[in-house]
Amino acid sequence: MADLPVPGPELTSGDGAGGSLDPEAIGRLVPEPVLDLLRTLWEAGHPAYVVGGSLRDALLGRRAKDWDLATAALPEQTVELFPGAVYENRFGTVAVRRGGETYEITTFRSDHDYADFRRPHRVEFGTSLEADLARRDFTVNAMAWGRHAGADETRAEAILIDPFDGRDDVARRTLRAVGEPLRRFEEDALRMVRAVRLAATLGFTIEPATLRGIQARAPLIAHLSGERIATELGLLLAADEPSVGLRLLAYTGLLAPISEELAAQSGIAQNKVEGEDLWDHTLRTVDAAINHPVVRLAALVHDIGKPATAADGHFHGHEVVGAEVARAFLDRLHEPRAVAEQVTHLVRNHMFGYETTWSDAAVRRFIGKVGPDSINELFALREADNVGSGQPLSAGGLDELRARVAAELAEGPVLDRSALAIDGADLMAELGIEPGPGLGRVLEGLLERVIEDKSLNTAPTLLLLARQLVADDR
Repeated sequence: MADLPVPGPELTSGDGAGGSLDPEAIGRLVPEPVLDLLRTLWEAGHPAYVVGGSLRDALLGRRAKDWDLATAALPEQTVELFPGAVYENRFGTVAVRRGGETYEITTFRSDHDYADFRRPHRVEFGTSLEADLARRDFTVNAMAWGRHAGADETRAEAILIDPFDGRDDVARRTLRAVGEPLRRFEEDALRMVRAVRLAATLGFTIEPATLRGIQARAPLIAHLSGERIATELGLLLAADEPSVGLRLLAYTGLLAPISEELAAQSGIAQNKVEGEDLWDHTLRTVDAAINHPVVRLAALVHDIGKPATAADGHFHGHEVVGAEVARAFLDRLHEPRAVAEQVTHLVRNHMFGYETTWSDAAVRRFIGKVGPDSINELFALREADNVGSGQPLSAGGLDELRARVAAELAEGPVLDRSALAIDGADLMAELGIEPGPGLGRVLEGLLERVIEDKSLNTAPTLLLLARQLVADDR
C-alpha cells in the first residue's frame, strides 16, 4: 500500500511527538475552565471525562480547539449543576458557558437504528464510558481522560481510558475506524469525508482496512446534506496542502458523488505542466492559493467548466460555463448566497488579460467590472492559477496591473452610477426624461464618459452631456 496517495509525517501540523504524553502531562494541557467543569461533575458524584479530538490533539502536541466532555450524568442533572446551561437537543448534549467559551457536556450514550446513513434514529443514554467510546468514528477520537466520581480534585487522579489503542495510532499517525469500518461508515457516511480531511490536516495515513471500507461505501455520500459536506470540504481546503485530501477524495471514489464535474477533470489534457492533466492543474492551483476560504474555494472550482467546453484542445468560454456550473455546485452544498455569488463572480472573471497598453480608463473599467471589493481576491486567484500553470506568480503583468488599480482606487474613481454627480431624478426633473429604459441608457452613457474623464463629473456638465445623449437617441 506504499503507493497510496495519502500524506506522510512531513505534512503534520503538530509540533509534538505523538503518544509521548502521560495522563498527568495531558492534564496540564487541559484548560482551567474545563477542569472546573470536571470537578463540579466529580464532586456531584458523576464520572466525567474529556473526550474526542481534544485528547488526540494533546497527544500530538497541538493546541486543541474544542474541549468536549462526557459524563454519566443525565442532561437534566448536568443542567442543574451549571446555572445558565442550555439543553435543547435529543442527543444528550448540554452547552455551558465558561470564560467566554462554550463547552459541550454530553451524557454517555449508545446510538441505534442508523437508517439514513446520516444520524441515529434512536439515542439511548447509559452509564458506560466504554460503550460511549465504542460508537465513535476513529480510534484516535475514541479516548477519554478523567476519572470516576470523588472528592479529590488533583489532576494526578485522572487516567487515560483507551480501549481501542488510539494512543498507539496517534503515535503511528494512523487513522483507523473503531471496530468494523463498513459498519462505521454505514452509520454515518460523513465519517468517510472526515477521514480524508483528518488525514490531510493531521498528516495521518488511513490504514488499509479503513481505506477499503471508504472505497466500498463511497456512494453513500449521496445521502448526506450539502451543508455537512460543505463543512468538511471547507476544513480540508484550509489544510496546508489541500491537494493531499483532494487526491484522496478522488482515489477513494468520494469525489464523484460530491462533484461529478470535478471528478471529470481527471485525464483531460492541458498544455500547461508537462505530464499533468486538468485535475493536476486544479490541485496545483488550490495548493498555491492563499489560505483564504473564498479564494481556496474559487481555486477549486475555477476550471470546473472545462470538461463541458473541451474541444480540439481548447476550452472556449469555460469561465462563463464554469460560473454556472460552480453556482449549481455551491447551491447543492447550500453555501451561503454571499459565498456562492462571490466565488461565481471570481470564476467568471478569472480569465482577464491585461496589456501594458491599457489606458487609465481601461483600468477603471476593469475595476468597475470586477468591483473594488473583489479585486484582491481575483488577483489572489490569478496568482494561484499562474503557479498552477507552471508560470511565475505574477505572470501576465499582474504586479503592474495591481499597482495601477491601487493608484486608481486611491484617487476614488467613479465606478458605478451611484458616484455620478446627478441621478435619474435629476434627469427627469431638469430635462423631462421619462422613467424607463431610455433613462437607464442615458445614465450608462454618462457613466462611460466619466470613466473616460473624471473631470466631467459635475452636475452642470453631466446635464449638458445628458441632453446630447437624449438627442442622439432620437
